[in-house]
Amino acid sequence: MGAVAMDGLPDTDLPEVAFAGRSNVGKSSLINAVTGRLRLARFSNEPGRTREVNFFVIGDNQLRLVDLPGYGFARASKGVVKKFQNLGRDYLRGRPNLKRAFLLIDSRHGLKEVDEEAMAAFDTAAVSYQIILTKADKLKPSEVADVVARTQAKIAKRPAAFPRVLATSSEKGTGIPELRAEIVEACAL
Repeated sequence: MGAVAMDGLPDTDLPEVAFAGRSNVGKSSLINAVTGRLRLARFSNEPGRTREVNFFVIGDNQLRLVDLPGYGFARASKGVVKKFQNLGRDYLRGRPNLKRAFLLIDSRHGLKEVDEEAMAAFDTAAVSYQIILTKADKLKPSEVADVVARTQAKIAKRPAAFPRVLATSSEKGTGIPELRAEIVEACAL
């Protein structure tokens, strides 16, 4: 289900993990890879297509995966962009059953200033978050190791950051079993 306003969110009866990140970072593709379903979460090459908070019930009503609107560039008016980005922020601040947010970062670009702003917001709201590097298949293994180390160093003193950084590839399946394990652990399943 998708929600365009806070009053449209489902009950807080299931644990949730949320996927956040810049527009076009690969949130929907990663959700599809984690669930093993190619077309569960719709994806697009056009930045800013996710304009609502999308919920996916996993297993036998065990948990929800949440696809949040991307931040950064989007092909929409400033008013529309602000509306769906504020919805994502409101969700993160006001969801008592949110067990962890996964902040997706394109491994080819590393942490950008806009990502640092998102991390500061997570820290201020005391929302536990973990950095997931996407599109790791586009780099050489040594480059992936380097971006993981640089990212690890940047989050070391952030109060709400989970200490493990995972490198993933939705296309090749790299890091997907480890991400599934992180979700299970976060939700205490």
